[in-house]
Amino acid sequence: MLKMNFNRNTILLGIAVLGILITGVLIYVNQNPGQFSFLGGGLSKDAIAKKSIDYLNTSVLAGQSQATLVSVSEESGLVKIKMKVGTSEYDTYATKDGKLLFPQAFNMEPAAATQQPADNNSPTVTAQSCESLPKTDKPQFEAYVVSRCPYGIQMQRMMADAIANIPDLADYVKVRYIGAVSGNTITAMHGDAEAKENLRQICIRDEQNSKYWSYVSCQMKAGDTAGCEKSTGIDSAKLSGCVSDAKRGVAYAKEDFDLATKYNATGSPTLILDGVEVAEFDSNNQPIFGGRSSEEIKSIVCCGSKTQPSFCSTKLTTSEAATSFSATYGSSGDSGSTGTNCAPAQ
Repeated sequence: MLKMNFNRNTILLGIAVLGILITGVLIYVNQNPGQFSFLGGGLSKDAIAKKSIDYLNTSVLAGQSQATLVSVSEESGLVKIKMKVGTSEYDTYATKDGKLLFPQAFNMEPAAATQQPADNNSPTVTAQSCESLPKTDKPQFEAYVVSRCPYGIQMQRMMADAIANIPDLADYVKVRYIGAVSGNTITAMHGDAEAKENLRQICIRDEQNSKYWSYVSCQMKAGDTAGCEKSTGIDSAKLSGCVSDAKRGVAYAKEDFDLATKYNATGSPTLILDGVEVAEFDSNNQPIFGGRSSEEIKSIVCCGSKTQPSFCSTKLTTSEAATSFSATYGSSGDSGSTGTNCAPAQ
């Protein structure tokens, strides 16, 4: 998982990257002063924010998800600009004279004694062993993914193969999706095509559940949406109605997105077992539960069970599942062997 763990190395790396970004901006400003004429004095903070967003969209984020302005304020002598890119929000800063734009600021003041506790919605524990997983009579394993992430598809492939070999596992596992709702439209980290496929899969999962794994198993081979709808017997009229009805498709999706926010599931895949995030790899990038394989899915469920279901004695493949679209389970190409995932654009 690509989580933001603020240890010493992460902070030093962040400072180094920030320094490179600022240096690049300053060099670019010096070499292209005409492009920054809008950053002259006399502009209001709203005008600085608007033109800063315009600049970022045309010169930095060209061809990528575009930034939108969320709010603008003044903080510590700077203009603070909160913007949204994709499903994530970021803070950037400009000097009050409107001459310099900074991608990030570090707060060097010590935390106040009255500092608020961390968000209680986030998992308080990341399980890093079989023993540390919560134990219940019937554990519920959820994988948070997006449908066009190579590693999200890999996780779905692992789950589909595990269920194909142990059908009873279907009662213990569920795929949920990461995204956001804007009006009556959902968005995803890799754009509109991914958002539409996320919604299709959500609708099939919630309204035609018996065909969900058949459809996903077909779709992950080559992304043939129409062909897989037909070959797996999806009721296309019902699916179309779900996708177009905000009270159905969008409402189902919002439930997933709210849970993803609750668990701070920003990387695809993020694994949650009964409210606790599951680490797939240890600090040395060694697999904890079987690596990116079908065996990992079974192992996590069995580790979370108070009483071992009979299928726990069944051995599944420990071979790594293929990433992205693939006609077969395995692949000699790039794998998720070190816990690689898709993360929001930073």
